[in-house]
Amino acid sequence: MDIERALELLVDTGTPLGRAVSSAAVLVAALVVAVAADRLAAHRTGDPHARYYLRKGLRYAVVLVAVVALAGIWQAFAGRIGVVLGFATAGLAFALQEVIGALAGFVNILLGGIFRVGDRIQMGGVRGDVIDITPLRTKIMEIGSPQDDGSWVRGRQYTGRLVTVSNKATFTEPVFNYSAAFEYLWEELTFPVPHDADWREAERILLEEVRRVSSSQGAQAAITGMTQRYPVARADVEPRVFLRATDDWVELSARFVLPLRAARRVKDDATRRILDRFASAGIRVASATQDVTVRPGS
Repeated sequence: MDIERALELLVDTGTPLGRAVSSAAVLVAALVVAVAADRLAAHRTGDPHARYYLRKGLRYAVVLVAVVALAGIWQAFAGRIGVVLGFATAGLAFALQEVIGALAGFVNILLGGIFRVGDRIQMGGVRGDVIDITPLRTKIMEIGSPQDDGSWVRGRQYTGRLVTVSNKATFTEPVFNYSAAFEYLWEELTFPVPHDADWREAERILLEEVRRVSSSQGAQAAITGMTQRYPVARADVEPRVFLRATDDWVELSARFVLPLRAARRVKDDATRRILDRFASAGIRVASATQDVTVRPGS
């Protein structure tokens, strides 16, 4: 008789007592299923990462089913389905605004041609090469920067970190693409020399060395192709040396064009040769120091 009464209460969702018994049964069943799912996940895969995500997914599924069952038992939506759906839609839109923005950013990337896999970009404060684009995020192999104090790599070379940036950043921040249409960079090498040094000889040495490493011909061909796609003016790609006189020294800045991914190596080789030739010509590089000469008194 007690078993029959319990079964009646279990299927009775019209009385408070029946709902309480049915709810307790749902919770117990959810707990049993969750424990069984954990053990099943532990035996199905030996990969700890796959096991972790499988357990998480099964637990979330059990909780979702239990919530839906409890809502049906207590008739939480009876007569108010329109209001509930309205609130649910508004809540989802608010909770998923980042996801919606990321999906819109994905469409923006594809239709706008902002970047593609293999391009070197700067987005969301991260510089590097794009290695993957998903509907929600862009994965970037990070490179260092000589201007970024937070980077331990003082050049445009890989740091070893893989950074994931939300596609929504294409709407909220500028996106810099280094290689979409022009895979060259204008680089500068700056050397200060004292006022009494032979700055003309220093200029000659500097210009010879940057002409030796400059990729002017390739850059000019790339600019020609670029002008066929965009209404841009032709840029000067021939190496030049600019002078600026300051209170402390004469500053020589060589401006020249290099391939995007070879800049640091080429600049290193050129700097070594320039310093050697300066030393051979008796030209020293100025620095922010003072020479004090102490003469003995008479």
